[in-house]
Amino acid sequence: MSRYFTRFDDHIKVHVRLTPNAHKDEVGQVETGADDKSYLKAKVRAVPEKGKANKALEKLLAKYFGVAKSSVEVVSGSTGRIKTVAVWGDMEKLEKRL
Repeated sequence: MSRYFTRFDDHIKVHVRLTPNAHKDEVGQVETGADDKSYLKAKVRAVPEKGKANKALEKLLAKYFGVAKSSVEVVSGSTGRIKTVAVWGDMEKLEKRL
């Protein structure tokens, strides 16, 4: 099983499995896929059209980690369910949330 996040000096990268069109926006538990990789599960109400689900995920994770919306960015996987999201902020606070 791999870790679902990677720590850098000034940010973290979190591997997320996103479910769009959900009943509500929420961050779930960590799950391990069939590929033996770990992901943080997240659900958003937004539809996966024109980046709406990605923007909703960024907003959700900003709230979850307690950082500004501008401090969260989907950096890979923009058209798939599995995404890598970069989060900048106070590393001590971010790690506590993980």
